[in-house]
Amino acid sequence: MTRPIRVLIAKPGLDGHDRGAKVVALALRDAGFEVIYTGLHQTVEHIISAADQEDVDAIGLSVLSGAHLPIARRLMDGLRAAGLENKVVLFGGNIPARDVSALEAVGVHGVFPTGSRFEAIADFIRRRVAAAPGSAGALE
Repeated sequence: MTRPIRVLIAKPGLDGHDRGAKVVALALRDAGFEVIYTGLHQTVEHIISAADQEDVDAIGLSVLSGAHLPIARRLMDGLRAAGLENKVVLFGGNIPARDVSALEAVGVHGVFPTGSRFEAIADFIRRRVAAAPGSAGALE
């Protein structure tokens, strides 16, 4: 039997703007994903812990504060330290094009700046989860 792909959506740091994260969470839910939204002002450590406890396939962070690079470094280092490097990681929000390669260099799988199409995000997650080493994908 199959299960929906589980996605954790999080808002790290002091960024208090979560409308985009909520809209993406709703769009993913409508596309058949199981979505866990952690709310505002999450620490990287809490996001990692929640991803582990919820046994998610993918983690999506919405960052509008401009702190995406240091947050990405801490998140990816923490996921590796926790043995969760098989999780698909996406960043969205106000991400300048010049920072995409730096995010990918630290291990972020996908970057979806403000205005990205929901279908593109959903399709990317489906493809990456299916291809992720050690991932259960959509299988129980």
